Amino acid sequence: MKISDPIVLLVDDSRDDSLLMRVVFERAGFAQPPRFAFDGMDAIAYLQGDGRYGDRTQFPIPTVVLMDLNMPRKNGFEALEWIRGQPAFRRLPVYILSGSSRPQDIERAYDLGANSYLVKPGNLDGLVQMAKCLFGWINISHFAPPHNVDEIHAFSSAGGGVPAAVRSA
Repeated sequence: MKISDPIVLLVDDSRDDSLLMRVVFERAGFAQPPRFAFDGMDAIAYLQGDGRYGDRTQFPIPTVVLMDLNMPRKNGFEALEWIRGQPAFRRLPVYILSGSSRPQDIERAYDLGANSYLVKPGNLDGLVQMAKCLFGWINISHFAPPHNVDEIHAFSSAGGGVPAAVRSA
């Protein structure tokens, strides 16, 4: 299924990077601003619809997750492992966006189920170009529906959210 208005959840502990990415996404053509989680535990709370993330109109299930690796509390590897362990989120695309180009980090991310691994560009122009490519990729991609729609509905009833695309399917 194609997504016309993608929602990106950016998981990064740097608030400065988050502010910068808001501008970058706007310049790249995203109509929706990125949603933010500030570490792996915050990302899990977002996906579960816990606490302040309970309002799915304000915090919808993302189309794609962009995740940093090095974060406090729960790092990107731990959050990715959690995501892939949840039947409702097995098909959720997770792209690692990290400053690390270490081969062992790249291999571990793919082994845990990352869909892609991107190394953060070192300047604003590089970030804008990367975001434009991501926007183009999302717009031409066809996304699989969640692994099991019944599990998503059960997840939603327990406090999680249902993606709009699933509700209309």
